[in-house]
Amino acid sequence: LDGKDITPLDVTQRARCGVSYAFQTPVRFKGLTVRDLVELAAGGALSEATLCELLGKVGLCAREYIGGEIKRIEIATVLARGTRFMLFDEPEAGIDLWSFTGLIDVFRDLRSHLDGSLVIISHQERILAIADEIVVIADGVVQQAGPRALVLPGLLDGAAGCTQCPNKEVGKQ
Repeated sequence: LDGKDITPLDVTQRARCGVSYAFQTPVRFKGLTVRDLVELAAGGALSEATLCELLGKVGLCAREYIGGEIKRIEIATVLARGTRFMLFDEPEAGIDLWSFTGLIDVFRDLRSHLDGSLVIISHQERILAIADEIVVIADGVVQQAGPRALVLPGLLDGAAGCTQCPNKEVGKQ
């Protein structure tokens, strides 16, 4: 990160360096309100308007709970941290289809305003379609990497340069 090897650092030290991570299955914290969790991530108290804006970016509104709230709250906490390196592990997991388009819009907006890097681990073509670079990993080995324009067509055709992949469909790797 910024020319420094952060591999030996623990998760807290990496977070202090400006790394955020959203898990595929969000961690649940009993006893914390949504406000508590987002303010903890932001590092301080937030106005009602700021809190609503952050939650609104991930499709949450106190009047409209429709599914995937825990996942969306976790994404809001990453946004609240405002770090330079954000890693999202299958952010679409557990998100209802209605909110999926909004999630893609959040990532497009982040990409255009983030002074840093955004990494998304996903099997979804619509998320891959907004990537600058795509890395295909199978059985823990990088099978292919490069610009979206070069890698994505092969994935969609099932080729992906992935000689060891048992199923070459985008959603199966």
